[in-house]
Parts: sequence; C-alpha cells; structure tokens
Amino acid sequence: MRILIYPHAMEIGGSQINAIELGAAVRDLGHEVAVIGEPGPLVDLVEKLGLEHLPLPADRKRPSPSVARRIRGLVRSRRLDIVHGYEWPPAMDAAGATLTVPGATAVCTIMSMAVAPFLPAHMPLVVGTEALRRHSAARRPGPVHLIEPPVDVTLNTPDLPAAAFRSEFGLDRDSGIVDIGVVCRLVPELKLEGVLTAIDVMGTLGRTHPVRLTITGDGIARADVEARAAAANAAAGRRVVVLTGELRDPRPAYAAADIMLGMGSSALRALAFGRPLIVQGEQGFWELLTPETVDLFLEQGWYGLGGSGAPALTAHLLRLLDDPALRSRLSAYGRELAVERYSLLRAAHTQLAIYQQALAAASTRPAGARAWEASRSAAGLFTYKVDRKYQAFRGTQRRDDFNVAVLAKQAMKP
Repeated sequence: MRILIYPHAMEIGGSQINAIELGAAVRDLGHEVAVIGEPGPLVDLVEKLGLEHLPLPADRKRPSPSVARRIRGLVRSRRLDIVHGYEWPPAMDAAGATLTVPGATAVCTIMSMAVAPFLPAHMPLVVGTEALRRHSAARRPGPVHLIEPPVDVTLNTPDLPAAAFRSEFGLDRDSGIVDIGVVCRLVPELKLEGVLTAIDVMGTLGRTHPVRLTITGDGIARADVEARAAAANAAAGRRVVVLTGELRDPRPAYAAADIMLGMGSSALRALAFGRPLIVQGEQGFWELLTPETVDLFLEQGWYGLGGSGAPALTAHLLRLLDDPALRSRLSAYGRELAVERYSLLRAAHTQLAIYQQALAAASTRPAGARAWEASRSAAGLFTYKVDRKYQAFRGTQRRDDFNVAVLAKQAMKP
C-alpha cells in the first residue's frame, strides 16, 4: 500500500509523534509511507526514521481547501491508497482529497478524546480508549477502531543514559534527591493546571523532603510557569523546580527521573522507561498507577477529571517517597504493561488491518453516497465555524473538547 500520514502539527506532542512513529512501523511491514506537514521540530524525527517529508505552509487554514487540493494531486500522481489524518482538521482535508479519486480513501485517528460530530459518517475512525470507542460507535454508522496510543519500547527503555542530561541542567544527585519529571507542552489547554499544581507542591514539599521537579517543554504559558517556579524555589529555599525548555529528543528527561507525572502519550512513555507514574488530569485529578487503579486508565485513557488537586498529588508523592520498595515494584509493573499492551509493533499490525478494511469498504460504497455524506459533513463544519466565531465575538470561546468531559465524568462514576 501507498500511505500518506498527515499529523495535525509538526511541533512536539503526543498525537503527532504517534502518527510518525506508527507510520514508520507500518513502513517496516513492507509499505510505502510519507508524512505531510508544515516545517517544525518533528521534521527531524520524520527524517531520522527514514520517511519522506512533504511540506505544507505553516500559515494555512485548518481545514484548508487548498491543502485538500494539494493532497488530491499527490493521491493521483503517486497513486496513494490511504490518506491518514490525525485529529479532525487533517481528517477533513484527507476526506476532501480522496472524495473523487477511485481506489483511494481517508482514515482518521483521534488521540485527543475529542471526536468532532461533523466528521464524515462512514470514514473509518481510530480512537485511543475503549470508552471513546463505545461512545463514538453508538453515534456514527461508520467503523470505529481502537488503537491505544503506542510507544516504541525499544527506543524508550529504562537503561537509556541520562548523565549528559543531568550535567547540562545541573541535576546533581547529592543528598539523596528524588527527581520527579514532567514532559509536556506549556500551554493553557489541558496541561497548565497540573504543571502549576506540581510546582506549588514542590515549593511546600521541598522544605522537608529531598525532591526536585524537572519540567521539560515549552509553549505560550512558559512565562507563567517560570514565575511560579521562581516562587516555589524561593519558598523551599533551594532549587526544587528546574525548567529545561523544549528538547528535540526528550527521552533523557524520562531516563533522569525517579518518578514521572503525565497524561496521554507522555504517561505511556514514562511506563516504557519503567518509572512510577502519577497520572495527571484536569480539575484537580491526580492518581497513582498501580495494579488496583489500572482498569480506570485502560477504560478512559491516561487522563482524569476531578479531584482534590495539590493534596492528592502530595499524598501520592509521599507514598512513593516513603516506600522505595513500592517505587521499584511500580517501575517493573509499568515497563511490563508498556511492553505487553502498548508496543509499537502490535499497533502497526492493527493499523494495517484497518487500512485494508477501509480500502475494501470504499470500493463498494457508491460515489453518490460518498458525495452526499461529504456535503453533510461540510455543512456541519460550516455551522461549527460560525458558532466558534460567534463565541469568540461574545468572549465565550472554549476549547474543542466535544465529548471529553462527558466521558471522563462517566468513567469516574462508581
């Protein structure tokens, strides 16, 4: 098969890293794979994995009729079979690009738990949690598949060296320091609340315990994070929070940590590194991954909604700090879970089967039905865009969560 992967961005982030790594794994199974996207840090990863990168302008609309036309030209000239969009704007471009080309079809992956209701109803949809699969399958006629966010357990391994990382950022190991790590984009959506809470906890806990938080990442909220980190360091009387900025290869940040905080793909990468994991969510959610809590995350994804915030995080950290044997057990448990359930090779075989099913289904779907579905999808997108502009005018614009809050609340019910 000839496949074009279209991540929603080329900045460092979980969904787009999954798209590229999984594309390379499918290539390794004997297929032709290229990646299309704007210039950005992840172009290095594309090239490192030996994939072709096809450029797009950074200042384009999302979704974009001009991008759909460009991809349609590639579909025809390269005789592409699959255009795979990650998150809804690339998926809409992919659907538009393949609509009038026989023998080609589009596939959509949503790793954010936010499935737009205006996606073409029969477009094959891939989601990352069982809860979202059930929720989506009950509301759309097309196929909904589950691929839990994969992680390369060969590249992400507990024995990766971290000495150079520690030296670069002054992370000495004197006085029995326990290093806590978080790797994420510093943006208001999803991430910032938990990062600021963790910083505040360090400012208090660091007065009495040998702990240190290292934050790896960058983004528009960096100034807020730096200000809160300075306050925590002052409160603790020492450097309890360290900011490294964004790293093209953040693996040493995981390797240098004794305990990881995270959500989504970052949480799974922490497991691959064999680090005890405290899962971060929103509205005060923090939960330690153990054999007793794992079913919650297998159901709803590596995220949660609602909790006590700083007291919950403090309690989980104290439990780990006071029990090195527990840290060791959870390290081994997390690594085993990553290898057995979230390996990249397993996900690649599943994705390949989805592509084969998508091509078979597209070949039997009448052109008129595809055109009617596309028109309904375009109308839904237009309504959504108008509503967003109205919200912006009123100052009430919200993040595109579509159904994520509903699902998280359902999963948290006893």
